[in-house]
Amino acid sequence: RVLVRVQDLIPEKADQLIWLRARVHTSRAKGKQCFLVLRQQQFNVQALVAVGDRASKQMVKFAANITKESIVDVEALVRKVEQKIESCSQQDVELHIERIFVISQAEPRLPLQLEDAVRPDGEGEEEGRATVNQDTKLDNRVIDLRTTTSQAIFRLQSGVCQLFRETLIKKGFVEIQTPKIISAASEGGANVFTVSYFKTSAYLAQSPQLYKQMCICADFDKVFCVGPDPPEKSKGLRAEDSNTHRHLTEFVGLDIEMAFSYHYHEVIDSITDTMVQIFKGLRDNFQTEIQTVNKQYPSEPFKFLEPTLRLEYTEALAMLCEAGVEMGDEDDLSTPNEKLLGRLVKEKYDTDFYVLDKYPLAVRPFYTMPDPNNPKYSNSYDMFMRGEEILSGAQRVHDAQMLTDRAIHHQIDLEKIKAYIDSFRYGAPPHGGGGIGLERVCMLYLGLHNVRQTSMFPRDPKRLTP
Repeated sequence: RVLVRVQDLIPEKADQLIWLRARVHTSRAKGKQCFLVLRQQQFNVQALVAVGDRASKQMVKFAANITKESIVDVEALVRKVEQKIESCSQQDVELHIERIFVISQAEPRLPLQLEDAVRPDGEGEEEGRATVNQDTKLDNRVIDLRTTTSQAIFRLQSGVCQLFRETLIKKGFVEIQTPKIISAASEGGANVFTVSYFKTSAYLAQSPQLYKQMCICADFDKVFCVGPDPPEKSKGLRAEDSNTHRHLTEFVGLDIEMAFSYHYHEVIDSITDTMVQIFKGLRDNFQTEIQTVNKQYPSEPFKFLEPTLRLEYTEALAMLCEAGVEMGDEDDLSTPNEKLLGRLVKEKYDTDFYVLDKYPLAVRPFYTMPDPNNPKYSNSYDMFMRGEEILSGAQRVHDAQMLTDRAIHHQIDLEKIKAYIDSFRYGAPPHGGGGIGLERVCMLYLGLHNVRQTSMFPRDPKRLTP
């Protein structure tokens, strides 16, 4: 018995008798008929059980009593329809059911209704129709993930990972896997998660930073990894920080590190080109998903330039100053100023994606290479989508003595980063890289407003389940 996919139900299949397995999305009994909407992932089709259409009264009653979200097998005749069925993805056909079996029955009371969960904010309020708040959605994530919006978001997210991998492999990168349990805070900070480890303590690695760099020292030349990163507590667990719309206590990092020949801009070019290939791939292959999400969360299409716009930090300060923002030339950008800068860049250059280069050295980690021409600045950069940071990166200090001096300057306990510094004692090529937050990329590409929407099972200070 071959089961047909809902998305393959097209007019060419008219008058064929088919088998189909799907969920009961909605059902409506009307006299001697029962209308069902059968759903499979983001696709659905109207189905009809009618007395005389090889169905008895008992069968109509049986169909009408199947609970929503139950999984059923149906044998049905595919029929063309005169008028398009606007409420379904398969608009040109319907199914006339001849046999129906319940494979798995759902409980009659659902914790949330799928049609409420995909209703745009504010829509239906005057008719008193419900929308579902975010906590209810996340508490019942398995059901929320069945909605067309969630299905679209996570299929697009899968696409981001696939495009990231494919692009970098074509560029000669090697994918690596790095340890998540480490013996000491790799970057010297005290703000890491501690875990008990046999008779001692270990820490969760904040990022694959140390291991990416060790692979460059080991002559892998260009590496990347995709995996979970718990941020430092200082970034991830300050209550005011991690309870924002864009922070999680665990996120998926898309990390890149590469040796370069003459200038760290080779690294920037490689990363920005990778991002552009991702944006193009999403634009060309994921329109259905983008439009599905847009129905619930409307946003402007994502704009980018080729080659990517690169601004220097001083230029950004001048743009902000012109807009009335007073900032010292060695101050870091606050979130409101980042967003304002994003709007100013969009107005002036018509792009949602750009690089900010040459950050002040004082606001970057100890392993960042100072700018050789101006000791106040550094060879470091951030990348932004719709005015929010998605990547932080830099040329790294690859000389052990210079790294030691920089660590002392930052008052870091050298004993804690001994393994890190030692990896540069046996010859290390000049290199740089960066880390991208997958959930942020998806959130900002789709113009969503909360990173929890693009994290399948989000973790924040208040949420450890499901």
